[in-house]
Amino acid sequence: MTDIRVMQKEVNEYIKQFKAGYFSPLGQLARLTEEVGELAREINHIHGDKPKKAEETEKSIEEELGDVLFVMISLANSLDIDLSDAFKLVMNKFNTRDYNRFERVED
Repeated sequence: MTDIRVMQKEVNEYIKQFKAGYFSPLGQLARLTEEVGELAREINHIHGDKPKKAEETEKSIEEELGDVLFVMISLANSLDIDLSDAFKLVMNKFNTRDYNRFERVED
């Protein structure tokens, strides 16, 4: 398992090779939205009601999730956000404020 901080460093090293660097946050958000749309399309092809057209290239949900993750990491890096810290914040929220939001599995 790769630590998210290692992933953030790897994405940063990749982006640093290019003169343009990170896109603007708004540009990255647009790209993230596009990638989430591609993920939704693949899920709809596999688990939904929309069959893939014969001329459409074969992609996997795994690949599309990877694209979403890469862009999300790029956005976090460009805003100097540590995703480990962001994850801890959200898990604290789910484990406190949202603790009783859903019916729990009985032991």
